[in-house]
Amino acid sequence: MDNNLLSSETTENTQEVTDIFQWANQTDAVKQELAMEVYLFNRYYTPFVLRYGTTLEIQLKAYFLLDPLGAIQMGAGTGLSINNYELSEAVENEIQTTELSKVENAQTLVNLIETQQNEIVEFSHEEHDIKRMKGILVRFSDKESRHKNVTYSVKLLQGSSALTNSNAWQIHGGKVDVPQAEAEVKIPNDNQVLIINKDIFIFKQNKFERMFGYSYKQQLIADKKIKELEAMYKLSYADEMNLAKLVNDKPGLATKINKLNIGDLSQEQVIEYADEMQLDLMTDDAGAIIIMDDKDAKMFINLVSEDYITSERTGKRYEIKGKKLLDAPDGEPPRG
Repeated sequence: MDNNLLSSETTENTQEVTDIFQWANQTDAVKQELAMEVYLFNRYYTPFVLRYGTTLEIQLKAYFLLDPLGAIQMGAGTGLSINNYELSEAVENEIQTTELSKVENAQTLVNLIETQQNEIVEFSHEEHDIKRMKGILVRFSDKESRHKNVTYSVKLLQGSSALTNSNAWQIHGGKVDVPQAEAEVKIPNDNQVLIINKDIFIFKQNKFERMFGYSYKQQLIADKKIKELEAMYKLSYADEMNLAKLVNDKPGLATKINKLNIGDLSQEQVIEYADEMQLDLMTDDAGAIIIMDDKDAKMFINLVSEDYITSERTGKRYEIKGKKLLDAPDGEPPRG
């Protein structure tokens, strides 16, 4: 079976996780026939094509494919375990896995490379600066068909590992000189992240989290808060949408939900609050708050959090980006 990033094997409700050991055996058989595309990406997950010389081809393939391939094949005989990232803590001799769809920044990066390849610009140190690059990604695929045997191998770059000819010297044969290259970067030699089909395989949990800005603990807390919100308030969604899906797509909403003090306002008070602030909060015939998209979700969460105010001096309305509960006047308990 071909490893096609654009297809996935699913059951009715659960995606079947790619068999990483089978992948290793299949890939090992065709490793010499795989083409490579190399990309750098910044903190906004914008990819840039990175051209490479033929002398680096062997090293790139070794660092980004053969090394993780060897680790998996060796692990097959030493009890290497594959565990769910969200449900386990990192342990020795383990690879964690999660769904690509859960990690918004990783999915954004992959989608751009898969669907907008011809629009991705070539990396230029003068325009883009190697020190601003967050990671390096190598895409492997069949030489005859770009969408067969697809594997992404990704590594986090350290800004401190990048050197430019303005802050480095080159020593050769006992002689010091300014380097000829515009910039130099040290590529990590550890296995970090593979993306195969619709699955992410994690060798280093901390580097994966820093690379894609994804924290399962935050998401778990958000999931619990969402259940509390849906138990407290009557909500109506468009089509097959729900609050959990909206929050998964917007990490900022997850952070906001995690800080909520649920229960301060009733359903009726939330609706009245929206009217006072002249917000377009809609309700259906049963009185449920209608949430059509992430904008509605943000408005609802802001209302529950009481993050809208009207200035007594100017009458202008504001959304509060951050707030701190002040001490109450003497004789009154602090609110909250």
